[in-house]
Order: sequence, then structure tokens, then C-alpha cells
Amino acid sequence: MKAAVEAIMTVDWSECELVESVAGKVGGRPVVKGTRIPADTILTDEELGATVEETLESFPTLSLDTIRLIRAYGHSHKPMLQP
Repeated sequence: MKAAVEAIMTVDWSECELVESVAGKVGGRPVVKGTRIPADTILTDEELGATVEETLESFPTLSLDTIRLIRAYGHSHKPMLQP
């Protein structure tokens, strides 16, 4: 059941130019371009209460703008569960 809910709630990153999926890189999961940082991790950080600055501390290779843009994309493309 948990896997089914996670599959429904997954963001479609395919149109985000800051994110790439490469076979053999983090199992083909969507990552921030040029890194091995899963894009979903940036959203999870926020959901757990991390500020943009705190996320930057965790991932110093990213820029504040990249973090903000990935969060914004994720929010605008995150599917909603229907009752």
C-alpha cells in the first residue's frame, strides 16, 4: 500500500530542465542535473521543515536559486490524491 501511495504522489520531473534521469546513476531516479542528489530529496527536506538555507547546508554544491526552483517545480507538478 505504501509503495502504491508513493507512486501516486511522485512528481513527474521529466519537463524540469534542472533535473535529469540517467540509467545507472542513482538507479535511474531523477536527480539534480550534474549531481547524484535525488530531486525528491529537496522536496522532502522542505516537508520536514528545512529552510532553503538549511537545504543548502546539506547540499552545498547546489545554489539557493536551484533549490528554490526545484521546490517550486515540485509543488506545481505534485499530483494530489483524490478522495
